[in-house]
Amino acid sequence: MGTVALLWRHEHPLPPRPGRRPTITLDAVVAAGIHEADEQGLHDFSLRRVAQRLGVGVMTLYGHVENRSQLVELMVDQCRLDMEWAPLTGPWAARLEQVADENLALLARHPWLAHVETERAVLGPGTLTKYERELGAVDPLPLDDVGKDQALALVLDFVRSSARALEAARAERTEETPEQWWAREGAELAALQVEERFPLAARVGQATGEATNAAADAAAAHVFGLAVLLDGLAARAGVSRERSAPA
Repeated sequence: MGTVALLWRHEHPLPPRPGRRPTITLDAVVAAGIHEADEQGLHDFSLRRVAQRLGVGVMTLYGHVENRSQLVELMVDQCRLDMEWAPLTGPWAARLEQVADENLALLARHPWLAHVETERAVLGPGTLTKYERELGAVDPLPLDDVGKDQALALVLDFVRSSARALEAARAERTEETPEQWWAREGAELAALQVEERFPLAARVGQATGEATNAAADAAAAHVFGLAVLLDGLAARAGVSRERSAPA
């Protein structure tokens, strides 16, 4: 069955399936898929693993979805449908900051979402509700409709990149703190006495390390990058970050 029909199954019920009544529902398959991806990621994600989680044979899942890709689309839309929204308030920049925060929280709850690689839109109620709402953050900008879509996409792509960096940082810190890493690697580098060969790297690296207590700080990079991105959008649209009328 087509993916769109499955995505909209609650608003437009699917026709009854011939044969015996299924032992599990599509909702159960989607929920199990999300739990599997939350725990294990997408690298080894498969219908077989989801079936094992549900305690059924893999052929039972093929009675609900055509393949892995279709299930992942259903999972993506369900995660977006389950997002909790707060009203978008304030000027456009504050609204985009809120959108960025909400998406970063979503990707922290479901890190695998940041690794879904596709150019195709998921045409389900969760995704379209999210898109409609988030366009409200860029709609006040004096850009044409294509520009508004691209401005929103730019912010979401940046957040996705930040989420992946933050995920990697969290994984690294479970093994070793930045201080422990620098105590070992920094001491070895200092013994080589290469600062004079790389004076700019030494100066900037030292300043960064003292400021963030790490060679790189994904959280600080996110805050800095989002501010620069919003400044760029303001300049592109000829507005201030406090209002949408031309500055």
